[in-house]
Amino acid sequence: MRRPPHRSLRLYEIAALLCALALFGCHKQNNRAYNPPPPPDLNANESHRASSRAASKPVPLPPSSATPGELPGKPSVIEVGLASWYGPPYAGRKGADGSVYDQNAMTAANLTLPLGSVVRVTNLANEQTVIVRITDRGPFVRGRIIDLSLAAAKATGVYRAGVAKVRIEAYTPPPSPNSIPGGRWCVQIGAFYNPEDAIQLKNELTRRYATAKVIEFEGPTGYWVRINPKFADKSSATQIAESIHIPDAEPYLTRTD
Repeated sequence: MRRPPHRSLRLYEIAALLCALALFGCHKQNNRAYNPPPPPDLNANESHRASSRAASKPVPLPPSSATPGELPGKPSVIEVGLASWYGPPYAGRKGADGSVYDQNAMTAANLTLPLGSVVRVTNLANEQTVIVRITDRGPFVRGRIIDLSLAAAKATGVYRAGVAKVRIEAYTPPPSPNSIPGGRWCVQIGAFYNPEDAIQLKNELTRRYATAKVIEFEGPTGYWVRINPKFADKSSATQIAESIHIPDAEPYLTRTD
């Protein structure tokens, strides 16, 4: 509403205006964010055993003197798409594999590759290449296939561009004897600016999916809801994702192992 002429703002009005601008800025920032940390571990013992099994047969990284092209054998997955990068406020927080995210290490986040996979990432605009290990989940933006650490983004020229078209060649670790064929999957929805929205959605989904574990958790970019199906195969998670239709809260299918 337009103010009358020659009227000065009172101090409390200025303070209110500044608060509104601050809230608006935070809200916009949260809407742009897409790569949350993992939720609280509800199955600590199971996750520990899974991590131990994965760590027993890691995909070997090339020696430090090797060039980015030196990886043994053929990649198990080749994909072309958009890469982005993430740094603060994720530095120092735990990733999906339980390790603390170091933005200066050669790591990355991906939704579908097994944790511990080694990936050669090539920026198709400049042919700069880097080798990273998948330690986290993301990016939670349609069309993006990998989120690079700050160091990996600088090494490939993605840092300045923000988003770049890349080719990824992934070398995945061998499955453990007790693993689910095709991996363990879940559905993640968010991010919500208000925790009440996440809690309300959690309650609604809990009633709808009585056999699933539905949790809500806070990340540095907002509040998220995750559905862990009773049967954690990809087909079950896909059916849940396709049944959810919520404005401004797109469901993402992501692997948890």
